Amino acid sequence: MNQPSEQIEHLLRTEAPQVLGALVRRFGRFDIAEDAVQEALLAATRAWTDGVPENPRSWLIRIGYRRMVDLLRSEQARRRREQEAELAEPVRRGSVEPPSDTDDSLTLLLLCCHPALPATSQVALTLRAVGGLTTTEIAHAYGATENTMGTRISRAKQQLAKAGARFTAPDDEDRADRIAAVMRVLYLIFNEGYTATAGDALTRVDLTHEAIRLTRLLVATLPDPEAIGLLALMLLTESRRTARTGPAGELVPLEEQDRTRWNADLIREGTDLIDSVWNRGEPGQYQLQAAIAATHAAEGDTDWPQIAMLYLWLERLTPTAPIRLSRVVAVSQAYGPTRALALLDDLNTRHGLAQDPLTRQRERAVRAHLVELTGDTTTAAALYREAAALTENEVEREYLVSRADRFS
Repeated sequence: MNQPSEQIEHLLRTEAPQVLGALVRRFGRFDIAEDAVQEALLAATRAWTDGVPENPRSWLIRIGYRRMVDLLRSEQARRRREQEAELAEPVRRGSVEPPSDTDDSLTLLLLCCHPALPATSQVALTLRAVGGLTTTEIAHAYGATENTMGTRISRAKQQLAKAGARFTAPDDEDRADRIAAVMRVLYLIFNEGYTATAGDALTRVDLTHEAIRLTRLLVATLPDPEAIGLLALMLLTESRRTARTGPAGELVPLEEQDRTRWNADLIREGTDLIDSVWNRGEPGQYQLQAAIAATHAAEGDTDWPQIAMLYLWLERLTPTAPIRLSRVVAVSQAYGPTRALALLDDLNTRHGLAQDPLTRQRERAVRAHLVELTGDTTTAAALYREAAALTENEVEREYLVSRADRFS
């Protein structure tokens, strides 16, 4: 089968949440509607090779509607009518309704990030239902088998049904928490793409691009300062992607990167975004991280004392192990390795960064670098090797081993 062009693929991903929203409003069954949309998207990749129809959304809704009717009829044949009546509206006959002008993207994001789901399921369901990615694409991005990812997505939809989740906006009491969950999921998707947990590539560009696209979508429907801060953070971070690896695909740390390879357009857009919301109330964690990224991207010498201060502010707001460890790095750049090592020892004593699953590997890498700067290359080499043994990303492992080998 021919691969769809980038234009068609982008169009399908853009239309996917709108088609899904139309089917869910019509039939009231998110779990089955999502399967019907996936089949409509697959049908489009086969049928549109010679050209896109005049109204692609109507085309997709029509195909999805037909498949939805087939799926519901099949389910009705397997289940007793009493059970079916409780779970969904009966199949409606008649012509397909014209596409609505309602943008269902935010409602879908909120549904996919329902509190009944664990974070891994929220991520997978968001990428499939809102992002329009296939199960195969999501499985590849996260280094899982297609069967494993398919089971995860299917179980997530079952959990939503059991929780009584509805395709409606949450009430005011739950809205803030649900939107925070959406931003957290988009942040997780971006981070996994920017530094892949495992595999032979440092990054997964498909995930970073999809996270940015979905965050743009979130900002378009909800111009909240923190959502804008999240988009700014992603753009400013993504601006450095091409400079993070050398000609052979090797990792290049931030302080050694060629800044001329940073994407000036992304830096400009990200900086403008964070500037536009910085004075609109108390900044949240994504705005603070965007401010840090903007300081990195500013022309001239990096203002490391400013970055260290921002990390201290961020740590007080979001006291997590990764934030604390990042503050250590900033303190080292601003005030030297000795002061940073003292801070790292203190944070380890009080918060156990060396044992925390989120920082266990990176703590050793940071400590190795700090110890190296003090001149203790023997200890640094051992720590670099410990850090290398704890990562499943091959590019990162090769970099850490190469650092250790310099002192052998």
